[in-house]
Amino acid sequence: MKKGSVFSFVFIAVLILVLLPSQGFASQPESSYWYPETLLDWSPETDPDARFNRSSIPLREREVLYTVNDTQQTDAKLVALSALNPNTSGVPSQGGNEFFANTFGFWQYVDLMVYWAGSAGEGIITPPSGDVIDAAHRNGVPILGNVFFPPKVYGGQEEWVDKMLARGEDGSFPAADKLLEVAEYYGFDGWFINQETEGGTPETAKDMQEFLLYLQENKPEGMHIMWYDSMISNGDIRWQNYLTDENAMFFQAGNRKVADSMFLNFWWWNHSQERSKQKAASLGRSPYDLYAGIDVEANGTNTYVNWQQVFPEGGEPHTSLGIYRPDWAFKSSDTMRDFYDREQLFWVGPSRNPAKVDEHAEWKGMATYFPEKTVINELPFVTHFNTGSGQFFAINGKTKSDASWNNRSLQDLLPTWRWMAESGGTPLTVDFDWGESFYGGSSLKLSGDLSKENATNVKLYKTNLLIEKDTEIQLTYKTPVKKHGLKVGISFLDDPDEFIFFDLKKQGDHEWVTEKVKLKKHKGKQIAAISLYVESDQRITDYHLYVGELKISNKHDNQQVPPEVTKVKVSNHSFEDGIYADLSLEWTGGENVRHYEVYRQLASGEKQFLGATPNNVYYLSKLKRVGKEEATTLEVVPVSETFASRPSGTRVTFEWPPYPKPRADFSVSQTVAAPGESIQFFNHSSEVTESVEWTFEGGQPNRSDELNPVIVYQEEGTYSVKLVAKNSEGEDVLIRENFVTITEEAARMTNLALQKKATASGQCASSEGPDKAVDGNVSDNSKWCAIGTNQWLQVDLGEVYTIAKFVLKHAEAGGEPAAFNTKAYTIETSINGESWKPVVEVVNNTKATSEHSIPLESARYVRLLIDQPTQGGDQAARIYEFEAHGF
Repeated sequence: MKKGSVFSFVFIAVLILVLLPSQGFASQPESSYWYPETLLDWSPETDPDARFNRSSIPLREREVLYTVNDTQQTDAKLVALSALNPNTSGVPSQGGNEFFANTFGFWQYVDLMVYWAGSAGEGIITPPSGDVIDAAHRNGVPILGNVFFPPKVYGGQEEWVDKMLARGEDGSFPAADKLLEVAEYYGFDGWFINQETEGGTPETAKDMQEFLLYLQENKPEGMHIMWYDSMISNGDIRWQNYLTDENAMFFQAGNRKVADSMFLNFWWWNHSQERSKQKAASLGRSPYDLYAGIDVEANGTNTYVNWQQVFPEGGEPHTSLGIYRPDWAFKSSDTMRDFYDREQLFWVGPSRNPAKVDEHAEWKGMATYFPEKTVINELPFVTHFNTGSGQFFAINGKTKSDASWNNRSLQDLLPTWRWMAESGGTPLTVDFDWGESFYGGSSLKLSGDLSKENATNVKLYKTNLLIEKDTEIQLTYKTPVKKHGLKVGISFLDDPDEFIFFDLKKQGDHEWVTEKVKLKKHKGKQIAAISLYVESDQRITDYHLYVGELKISNKHDNQQVPPEVTKVKVSNHSFEDGIYADLSLEWTGGENVRHYEVYRQLASGEKQFLGATPNNVYYLSKLKRVGKEEATTLEVVPVSETFASRPSGTRVTFEWPPYPKPRADFSVSQTVAAPGESIQFFNHSSEVTESVEWTFEGGQPNRSDELNPVIVYQEEGTYSVKLVAKNSEGEDVLIRENFVTITEEAARMTNLALQKKATASGQCASSEGPDKAVDGNVSDNSKWCAIGTNQWLQVDLGEVYTIAKFVLKHAEAGGEPAAFNTKAYTIETSINGESWKPVVEVVNNTKATSEHSIPLESARYVRLLIDQPTQGGDQAARIYEFEAHGF
């Protein structure tokens, strides 16, 4: 590595770019997903999001070293098929703005991770998102993308299988070549192939085998192809649940390896995995290339598992173990604390201590059978106990951003054991804390009543670190307790259970303090474990200690300064309303960089933290203009592997368009009301509006400068509304003629579409027809669903009515993810069903239920046109109710 210098000449490259306003607002980069035809068309040169989806962290090597209980073994391996993001589409490439996210943290038990995703409505070929690849690789876990051919009942199409298996004129498989290209470009480790679409033939099965063999022969060294036990040798979909003559052709063909491993389906019976082991031996393959599956998606730790079928008592495991959907822990939780508690139970077991196995527990926990692996085998090692999300972002103990965030690319190596707290009495409680952080969004917290009797040794990390002459341990911590016995402990590989301890003497005072311990007297020894030891001669009730940084390094590690970044530029920029910017920031980096921090220079001279990434590109979404500034300067700062050194940042400046005049807009609680009834108006003028003036024909009051005034109309009639939006640059006037109708008939307003005849362009399934959108029921999955472009839903009201309002209940109203809410749509009305008039046009809905009051409109037919069915790439429209209110 190149060595930097703290005395190096500081050069700040400032590039002034004039960014012209664009039409429309750019989309934040998203993780990729494809159908076979779009995969074949993909290239990183034509995909503007591709570079944001690349991993920059190489796969690290792992070691077992030693075990902590008598049932942990090293033959069988563990694969997890986990939905690490809630959807296939709409997944941001570099994290998001929510604290509660699936920041999975038990990588130490996983030997292989499959990124579970894909659907008929979104795409069936899904590489892992870049932040997940980064987290997996930092923990030494290979991660696979997913190729999922769905059953026909879930929208699967035989033509997708045919397109994937199509050969080129030279006998190659173009789709296989693309799979390999994608994996190499994005930096992940292979593919999970899951073919469950019915309709195959023996020829299909043979073609699939040839496809897998082609992948084997052309993949780079170390890439992994896993096959799912679904299709059999005659092309049928018939799950075997163990290795049989029917599915072996997708595992091994004579002396040719077809798949590196196979995930066996869940329905085991007596001795089935023993037979898998025997069949693998007959093929010359290791039984541990077979993963006996358990399905935990629905019941998590309440799932019944016949553990003895895989791990016979007193004998070697028959096969490896496969877990389908351990993301149950996240899906079944409402808070981060609940999520991490469920994760600990799932992975460690009911004792919640990997060294203590409950032999009688029905749910064993993965730590029962699988030893913890570690990648901590070279210096420096640094952790801030950063789980990968937070409700704020701290740097060196100072809060630099109050915004919630998640980015698994920034997740630290979390403690190997959770939790091994040893005490002669009641040990202190150990857990993550998201209220205190030295760097990132979390810290380690020890808490409880502390005394001499319950002195606690918390074993944290398994390591294999060589102590050199300048090696030292550094701990940064915070506690309000003035006097406390805090020690850091280490053990050595020749006796991992025997610890030596070093006193940390700085007193607490609610501030972060840092202490260093030199290890030179132990030069040449290998550190096997790191722990923290706490005791007190006096009883301290409600003791708590936050640990913000643990570092083991050599002195010269902390002196290495990464080079300043170069060639910083802004591209792919767009503006919204003249005060929000979307832009791509890119640069060229160097060595000895853990990640890059991105800042904004403020007029006060301070810097505003915007985010961080290990990549050399970063997307800024909806960066808000500060006042009427004419230009904004951004800065990229490299952070060293030890977090000790940061050179001066490199800057780039972009210009804003001229400050805009406001744009007037408003809506109303109802356009039809009875005399004397209150109506509320809502100002939706653009954000640069500084003041408003309302004029209400026939209203009381008839003028207002409130943002959202409440108006009463005493006399029947139809009235106009005027809104003037003003700022220092000018004003905009919006007049809606004949907008409000006051009538005694308003009391007869009802949902005219209820139980009326509905037709549609199509439907996903027989139970999801258009009638479900007008049945008055949003429970029991009662919805109209249709897949594809140009979908529509039409209702015949039976006769001509006067319509005043539409109500749409989208996916979230029916209990589905908000990502499936209809984003863009148009509502039209017609007297005769032939000539149509648009009355509602929406381009950016995010609500579960959207209401649209309109000026009175006569119609017999109403029609909903779906322009963009979801918030992302899913092409299934989901409408739980379509209401037309009138009289």
